[in-house]
Amino acid sequence: MTVTRLSVFPLPGALLFPGMHLPLHIFEPRYRAMVSDAMARDRRIGMIQPRPCPDHDKGESPLFEIGCVGRIAEVEALDDGCYNLVLEGVALFRLLNELDVTTAFRQIEAELLPPAERDPVLALGRRAALELESRRFADAQGYAVDWSAVSRLDDEALVNGIAQIAPFDVAAKQALLESPSLDDRADLLVQLMQFFGRHDGEDRVTLQ
Repeated sequence: MTVTRLSVFPLPGALLFPGMHLPLHIFEPRYRAMVSDAMARDRRIGMIQPRPCPDHDKGESPLFEIGCVGRIAEVEALDDGCYNLVLEGVALFRLLNELDVTTAFRQIEAELLPPAERDPVLALGRRAALELESRRFADAQGYAVDWSAVSRLDDEALVNGIAQIAPFDVAAKQALLESPSLDDRADLLVQLMQFFGRHDGEDRVTLQ
């Protein structure tokens, strides 16, 4: 078990997978401080979702157990003190405990998880079902997609890319992150696109 200390960016709806990239615009003062600290250390930031807590009105929201370590691959410091970043996913982690710190940003002790046994190739039928449901979902939501570029993605980039950008709720996104295999994540994506892919009259994805 590899235990490490991480500064974390709790952001609902934001997923990062190992090997994938996540662009971020950092504007809150505490997270600008987090970026400055990361750049002076090891360029690492832990991306993790806060748990939805409707009755939680004090302090910080509790965090989900699983997140992903991101390495700052690109950084642009803006004139107003904000940052544009691109994080590259390094490894999934399991939160062990949150640390009592004096920094404005939160820090945790985490266990880095070993890479999953990789079989980055989907069966042809599973890939076809995912692409078909993705087209239906994109059309229903009015998204413009370069499908020729999508068709050239390898299976892992396709599955994880959809999981990162799909406008699902926090619990659904977390379930995707925690899926034990690429096949499981692809199947869950198809189910979620079928489940969420309706309009509620205000052009928002909704559970119905």
